[in-house]
Amino acid sequence: MAAKKRETVFISEADQYVFAQGTHYDIYKKLGAHPSEENGKEGIFFGVWAPNADRVFVIGTFNDWNESSHELHRIGTGGIFTGFFENIAVGELYKYLIITPDGRKLYKADPYANSAEMRPGTASKIADLSRIKWTDGTWMKNRETKDMNKEPMAVYECHIGSWMKHPTGDDGFYTYRQFADRMVEYLSEMRYTHVELMGIAEYPFDGSWGYQVTGYYAPTSRYGSPEDFAYMVNLFHKKGIGVILDWVPAHFPKDAHGLAEFDGTCLYEHPDTRRGEHPDWGTKIFNYGKTEVKNFLIANALFWIKEFHIDGLRVDAVASMLYLDYGRKANEWLPNKYGGHENLEAIEFFKHLNSVIKGGFPGVMTIAEESTAWPKITASVEDGGLGFSFKWNMGWMHDFCEYMKLDPYFRKNNHHALTFAMSYNSSENYILPLSHDEVVHLKCSMVEKMSGYQVDKYANLRVGYTFMFGHSGKKLLFMGQDFAQEREWSEARELDWFLLGESLNRGMHDYVRDLLDIYRRYKCMYEVDNDWGGFEWINADDADRSTYSFMRKTPEGGKKLLFVLNMTPILREGYTVGVPSSGKAKLILNSDDKQYGGNGTVVDKVITAKKSRCDNRDYMLTFNLAPFTALVFEL
Repeated sequence: MAAKKRETVFISEADQYVFAQGTHYDIYKKLGAHPSEENGKEGIFFGVWAPNADRVFVIGTFNDWNESSHELHRIGTGGIFTGFFENIAVGELYKYLIITPDGRKLYKADPYANSAEMRPGTASKIADLSRIKWTDGTWMKNRETKDMNKEPMAVYECHIGSWMKHPTGDDGFYTYRQFADRMVEYLSEMRYTHVELMGIAEYPFDGSWGYQVTGYYAPTSRYGSPEDFAYMVNLFHKKGIGVILDWVPAHFPKDAHGLAEFDGTCLYEHPDTRRGEHPDWGTKIFNYGKTEVKNFLIANALFWIKEFHIDGLRVDAVASMLYLDYGRKANEWLPNKYGGHENLEAIEFFKHLNSVIKGGFPGVMTIAEESTAWPKITASVEDGGLGFSFKWNMGWMHDFCEYMKLDPYFRKNNHHALTFAMSYNSSENYILPLSHDEVVHLKCSMVEKMSGYQVDKYANLRVGYTFMFGHSGKKLLFMGQDFAQEREWSEARELDWFLLGESLNRGMHDYVRDLLDIYRRYKCMYEVDNDWGGFEWINADDADRSTYSFMRKTPEGGKKLLFVLNMTPILREGYTVGVPSSGKAKLILNSDDKQYGGNGTVVDKVITAKKSRCDNRDYMLTFNLAPFTALVFEL
């Protein structure tokens, strides 16, 4: 079979014009390094945006890093430099040598590179994405017709490098392929619907977890090549698992080879430090008012969606982008043109981003990590919103964690902490996150947040997880939380998988698996998450006993689930709970079962509702409610 003929890559006047307008959504196919053919000769086409450079050269392994042999030439007036060179192969390392008008030499990685040198090296690496083969057509077709608001969504947040260490791999890292082969088994067994991957775009420092990016268009080389990354996504899709990436358009690091002062000037960042730098994070902030910078970011989001079939982007640190005074003292920020603290350019950026994704890629989600009460995060752009698909409910997360940390004696005075989130639940499309941020920096692991003896901690957490899965909103758990990892997470070591040999941890693992199974089997658990048609309090006011009861339901009827939670170490004998009608209640989950590490308090598998007024309902169930126990009944 004859070798596939390479296409000729070039940047036309039209490309330059649309890029300058900020709407060249395929610009990554032009800028960067791409296999090309010109006049029958094969080679690599290079393109870089560096408008304030005097001269630009490509240096690399192909020319022994010679600083004068491969010069790029400025085209047009928009500041793009290009060049085509023969006898350069895919896999070669390279950088741009940028000469500033005052004679400085800057050695920069390619902002649009599709691969990078393994750290601590900082060079870019020539890649050929046309080699990638996809076999996930069924998944991609089905995704277009899905409304994720009405689908189950249970996300497993994961850091590849510390999920599990490989005994022979570099730095103990699994490759994308090895990780995928093991992870699909775990996710399928546990019944998660999606995996969310931290730190995929290339970054220099392991301790940043991938939140300080230098290579926005390159899957990190820590775990392999772009082809390896695509293999992983392809396999997840074939096994029915969606893939969400953390995406960081809020800031970037000051590393010399990165975007900072790329052509000797503040090209990607805002030139005024009051808008262009985070004082607390020591990073640069993108200039959202510059069209080419907005184009860089929006095209990057589309790059992951189009070239790697990503199903969703969780956008990091949205609040830091929306507020000009975020993390700043009074004299450290500039107000907008109306004198306010809203970042009008970032607002417009989000509306543009979400409109393009929603319009071109139905079924692809954008998820805002936004920690304030900014209105209409998930409302449509047409309705004055930002257009995100979902928002992390940070308020719910904070209230939940603070409540669960309390000694049970004090819970009665903080009863509202678990009921408050439903009062604003319909304002956004929410995801309930228990993410990596809750188990680092001396915050303790989830199980170690709980009070009491060890057995109480585990019982508490089982009840807490039951509340989370029963509550309105999609779900997210960080890796290790589903088997009660006891140590805080560290990117430098793998999860404590040996704990699965302990009865309490194995019990937690099995309990979360069964919660996930119930979540996916019953439509009432996910079909209506942002409306009172899907949730009903039975008793939200039993503060003295610290018990809660509520139902999940669907507007058209069908099976309902009743949740009853005891947040104290006290046995509630003859506990009664109101139900809306006569009939039988079938117990489908008891967190106190011995198989989960509980005491084995017996509750009848089927309880018949009696005609009696209770909780403002005409019927009631009666049973013994064990200490630190959650019960789930099918009605």
